Amino acid sequence: MVKKTPLYQDHVDLGAEMVDFAGWNMPIRYRGLVQEHEAVRNQAGLFDVSHMGEVRIKGPQATEYVQHVFTNDVAGLEDKQIVYGFLLNPEGGVIEDLLTFKVNDNEYFMVVNAANHDVDMEWLRSQVGDFDVEVIDQMDDYGVLALQGPKAQEVLQKLVEVDLDEIKLFRFNDDLTVAGVAAMVSRTGYTGEDGFEIFVKPEDTSKVWNEILRVGEGVVEPAGLGARDTLRFEAGLPLYGNELAADRTPIESGFGFFVSKDGDFIGSDVIKTERDNGSNRKIVALEVLDRGIARSGYPVYNLEGEEIGLITTGYKSPTVGKTIANALIQSEYAKLGDELLIGVRNKKLKAVQISKRFLAKK
Repeated sequence: MVKKTPLYQDHVDLGAEMVDFAGWNMPIRYRGLVQEHEAVRNQAGLFDVSHMGEVRIKGPQATEYVQHVFTNDVAGLEDKQIVYGFLLNPEGGVIEDLLTFKVNDNEYFMVVNAANHDVDMEWLRSQVGDFDVEVIDQMDDYGVLALQGPKAQEVLQKLVEVDLDEIKLFRFNDDLTVAGVAAMVSRTGYTGEDGFEIFVKPEDTSKVWNEILRVGEGVVEPAGLGARDTLRFEAGLPLYGNELAADRTPIESGFGFFVSKDGDFIGSDVIKTERDNGSNRKIVALEVLDRGIARSGYPVYNLEGEEIGLITTGYKSPTVGKTIANALIQSEYAKLGDELLIGVRNKKLKAVQISKRFLAKK
């Protein structure tokens, strides 16, 4: 049965186009993908991300356990700090990419992808072993909103008493109120813009959603999953199942920065070997020179017509104004400025390798 977030009726009332996404009935767009995308880049957009999963790790050995299953270093984090990283299988493949919130040395909070929630829970519980910890599924305990864009703080400040300047990037406050209801607010997002993610009780989600739209009238645009994907792609952020997968490592995907060089986590031996010897595959960025869109899964060829990889994500970028894509290809062909071919239906489109920094620095 397809699940609904606490905001299902709010989406319907706003005229959203609803789709099945990872077993959830979610809004793909409201007034239009490009309009919602540009609202986030220039003002602010509000997303329902209540389909995401939440996991709490508690116990005297919480830090040791998280260090074992998670690729980034949490031991050096301060309380109320957040870090991005991965869960890996023993072969170094990515089971999940996630944010880990440090509440204190004995308690952590993880936010995982909707599509992977059940797999993640099974994996995390299977790794408890002798660690003195509890792994608690809290997916049903939260409604989650993401307010993103250069005017996000200006809007949210109207609904909180705390000075939001105090919540720095990748930090959180789990003891405040938003629109009069208890909330946890983090300065995080998935768009490449400044913004906040707001965690509240499911029954409070609609109130907070509507209050943000009310105080942000003329500034905040409700935004769907379509814009969320184009925004994260432009910002160079990965999507599980596209840039990330169980059969490729974070090094191959270009996200080794989020993997501790000294950590002794599951899969760390594979990662260390790959760092020393190089990876056989790499994610590269492409600009499509011929007319057409390079969709996920389309084959990539060298100029001799040999298949060397596949497209992971591709769009006509609303911000860049060009057709761009990411591709996972054999490392020997990864070189800025070199041309490749993309198989689109019965044609091969010409593309050139470009920097993965699609957006100009602000």
